[in-house]
Amino acid sequence: MSNLLNISPSPHIQSVETTKKLMFGVVLALIPAFITSVIYFGIGAVIVTATSIVSCLLFEYFIQRFILKKPLSINDGSALVTGLLLAFNLPSNIPVHIVVIGSLVSIGIAKMTFGGLGNNPFNPALVGRVFMLISFPVQMTSWPVPEGLKTAYTDAITGATPLAIIKEGIKNGEPLSQLMEKIPTTYQMFMGKMAGSMGEVAAFALILGFAYLLYKKIITWHIPVSILGTVALFTTILWLINPETNANPMFHLAAGGVLLGAIYMATDYVTSPMNPKAMIIYGCGIGFLTVIIRVFGAYPEGVSFAILIMNAFVPLMNTYIKPKRFGEEVNHG
Repeated sequence: MSNLLNISPSPHIQSVETTKKLMFGVVLALIPAFITSVIYFGIGAVIVTATSIVSCLLFEYFIQRFILKKPLSINDGSALVTGLLLAFNLPSNIPVHIVVIGSLVSIGIAKMTFGGLGNNPFNPALVGRVFMLISFPVQMTSWPVPEGLKTAYTDAITGATPLAIIKEGIKNGEPLSQLMEKIPTTYQMFMGKMAGSMGEVAAFALILGFAYLLYKKIITWHIPVSILGTVALFTTILWLINPETNANPMFHLAAGGVLLGAIYMATDYVTSPMNPKAMIIYGCGIGFLTVIIRVFGAYPEGVSFAILIMNAFVPLMNTYIKPKRFGEEVNHG
């Protein structure tokens, strides 16, 4: 056997970043949103988040230890991030056993089936969330109304999200001007005063975490900005065409999970493109599909489905959308 060491052509780029460091950076960025969710939803947010994180860690440990018999990787922080993001996509009153099932799907099917971190084609937390939405639609759409720390866990007061109210009202022929009176203002939604999942009621906290991720260079601006910009562009066009059936762009940016998805889910290293040009195309695709599903689809929210659909195109993007090779000559004519 040859002992030759084959090295790829220069330049060689080295970095002090590690998977563990990057993952825990994401966790730190999510702390403001978690604190806000606890303030709004009380003990339920703590129970759901703790259950999701512990379940994801245990499932990854047991699958690697006893089924795959591979070196353990729960210390790299990826299962922790998956558990945290899965919890952020759930109502704070969802039964514990459903959270455990979702964690098993996220880790056991969406991640470990493909070989673990670095091999999964789809975002694990979103796969778990969509599975739960299809399997347990009632529990996954019973959204607690924020009442502060006094919010109960098992018998919380529930209500429809602003997106669901608009969707159902438009379907029933109600004018948008009347529907807007039934939902919180854009400012209230930005501050988290609305029914929804734990990760979509704290826009200001998510943006604070976004600033931290950019400052630490854990992610770049390309995917989040292209998603949010595309959502804003197409919802503006629809709003200008008919403001009585289409909400304004600020509503679409503040309501639902588009900020959570754009900043923390779509930017997953494994399931997103590797170069800026592909990132922008990927982000624009997510933004466009989100608007299509929200406005014309059966579900009031579409960002989870949009990200998973675009995840499927990432291998093609990485293959055919590449940056110019270092040192490549350019033909000027």
